Amino acid sequence: MRDLIFKPALELGKLLKARKLSASELLQANLDQFAKHNAAVNAVVVTDIPRAFKAAAAADRRLKKGEPLSPIDGVPMTAKESFDWAGTPTTFGDPALKNNIATRDADVIARLAAAGAILYGKTNVPLDLADWQSFNAVYGTTNNPWDLTRTPGGSSGGAAAALATGMSAIEVGSDIGASIRNPAHYCGVYGHKPTYQLVSYRGHARPGDVSVADITVAGPLARSARDLTALLALMAGPGLPEGRGLQAQLPKAPQKTLKDFRVAIKLNSPASEVDRKVQDKILALGEALGKKVKTLSFSAQPGFTDEENYQIYITLLRATAAKRLSDAQYDEAVAKAKTLSNGDRSYVAMMTRAFALSHRDWLRVHERRNQLRLLWDQFFENWDVLLCPTAAGTAFAHDHVGERHERYITVNGKRVSTIDQRFWAGYSGGYYLPSTVAPLGLAADGLPVGVQIITREYDDLKALRFAELLEKEFGGFTPPPGY
Repeated sequence: MRDLIFKPALELGKLLKARKLSASELLQANLDQFAKHNAAVNAVVVTDIPRAFKAAAAADRRLKKGEPLSPIDGVPMTAKESFDWAGTPTTFGDPALKNNIATRDADVIARLAAAGAILYGKTNVPLDLADWQSFNAVYGTTNNPWDLTRTPGGSSGGAAAALATGMSAIEVGSDIGASIRNPAHYCGVYGHKPTYQLVSYRGHARPGDVSVADITVAGPLARSARDLTALLALMAGPGLPEGRGLQAQLPKAPQKTLKDFRVAIKLNSPASEVDRKVQDKILALGEALGKKVKTLSFSAQPGFTDEENYQIYITLLRATAAKRLSDAQYDEAVAKAKTLSNGDRSYVAMMTRAFALSHRDWLRVHERRNQLRLLWDQFFENWDVLLCPTAAGTAFAHDHVGERHERYITVNGKRVSTIDQRFWAGYSGGYYLPSTVAPLGLAADGLPVGVQIITREYDDLKALRFAELLEKEFGGFTPPPGY
């Protein structure tokens, strides 16, 4: 049974289609894993098990007739707590929203349910999805299954932990600051941040909000790269009203083998130093790829500095949060921004300026962002993918004291702000690029490392194809011990 619960979703779908087991039996196997391990990990925080068994029974009837809805018909799944699931609370980890009961499913959940996936629960997040840890006053703290004293990442931390422990086979997350990518890296699973607005975001918002924030996306997590590709095909496409006239039609990846790929690799950055144990894993991958790919470079980069990239990303990222500031908080930010020196490029200074940003100044930053988007596009004329870290280190120990920018991690023996790692989130994210995270095995400290695979806008299938080939050539997901 342990082998069964850790199989990729597509393999499980084949077993269900062949009637080697029933959807109800598979759901029970996942629920057994949930019952055995969730108390310690605290990944799944909302459940509706009777509804799941009803859906599994319907899947079994379809499968018995030989009429599966999709390759994942009957496969169990969970979803990030911040996505609406009709009849259950959507709190974003905020006690004030404990009674916010969804009346309809988020588009991504509805689309996967229409494909026959069996949703039985939702997974934990940080308050307002605003941390690389997953803890809140509603549901408590989620632990990393590789080391319970460490974070599973955030904000889709419960999602990655549920996958890594075999509690579910499919997950849905969101990502504005590596919230899919970072937990995939910390927990040793796969995650894909799609091109901006490729996947409908409808049904992922606090009450009263209907507009989609800048940068943020919805996307899949799984235990296999091929699963990500299949899930994206089911999830992609705009919601209403855009969906009445627009469809998603991604270009197919022309590459069939690694030999068809032109690969650039970035190991480190002056904007965010990367721990040697993470660099070593990506360096080893690069050396192994040397004779397997068409072209490989450790020096090729797009035509702008890392420092400018990071400043633009943080400005745009923090500007999205200004919407929720009270009038008093906004006035305070405006007053404080006037006291900052022009040379102050600290995170707090960038955040304060972003909170106080006028629309005129936002448009200027947005213009420069779009210039960098074109430079990225030009870069990908010569390179198919760029490989880089997802974070500065492996999963760090729980630290819930103070604000995020007041906490620290150790990188190469030095104490640095946890916020510095956001460079690797924004390197592609601030410019709407797709990024796939694929596991590379364990670092010297025994914790997972993932590589971030970046490619040009709407070439999502190219990044996923490269992840599939890495999985085939070098191996992929490995369950944490004890599960």
